[in-house]
Amino acid sequence: MLWDVLPSGKQPGGAPMNVAVHLHNFGLGAQIISRVGHDDLGAELLDFVRSKGLDTTYVQQGETHLTGVVKANVDNSQEVTYKIVQPVAWDYIMEEPNLPALVAQAAAFVFGSLVARQSPARDTLYALLPHARLRVFDVNMRPPHYTREVVEHLLEQADIVKLNHHELAELLTWYGPNADEEAALASLAQRFNLQALCVTKGADGAVLYTGGQLYRSPGIAVTVQDTIGSGDAFLAALLPMVS
Repeated sequence: MLWDVLPSGKQPGGAPMNVAVHLHNFGLGAQIISRVGHDDLGAELLDFVRSKGLDTTYVQQGETHLTGVVKANVDNSQEVTYKIVQPVAWDYIMEEPNLPALVAQAAAFVFGSLVARQSPARDTLYALLPHARLRVFDVNMRPPHYTREVVEHLLEQADIVKLNHHELAELLTWYGPNADEEAALASLAQRFNLQALCVTKGADGAVLYTGGQLYRSPGIAVTVQDTIGSGDAFLAALLPMVS
């Protein structure tokens, strides 16, 4: 959980919280594992989450690090760049005794690469992954906050992977380019033993590779207001169909 700071002001954000809010709006249960500071920004975030009808039992509060802040800039083509402050409270999500049971009883455990940029949050994530029934990796590679080693480890742990076309292009520089999209996705799915692999492609829609088949969904023409969090909304809509 964090604040996206835009030229127009700050907005509550962070992929896990966004996904949880959308799932709750769909009538599905969701819990957030995160950490905020014992500060005004943290209190505001907790109030926001509660106002959306979500529980904050598993959102930790710490005294030593401030609530997370991301400075976001949107260019004329609606592409977003982020300056992600480090370290902040969510870098220190601790492995508390009640978390393994929470993860084990959930239908799906959604995680990204950003929380694994440093320990102890990375250690907590790694400790919780074996308890999950279904591991959903929302890749979210934000330079310079990831390494190939960490992303590869998370891919190896995942059952379902969602990423965008820029992230797919980077993975293919690691594991070998393939001119054919379906063959590239099939290769990645086989390499990491994935149940499903979904790629969002902006205005060109999305593709889903699962069960040896490629499914395409064309983009829908809309007037773009704001792309921040759009991938999180997409993932929340996808989850009930693939989990």
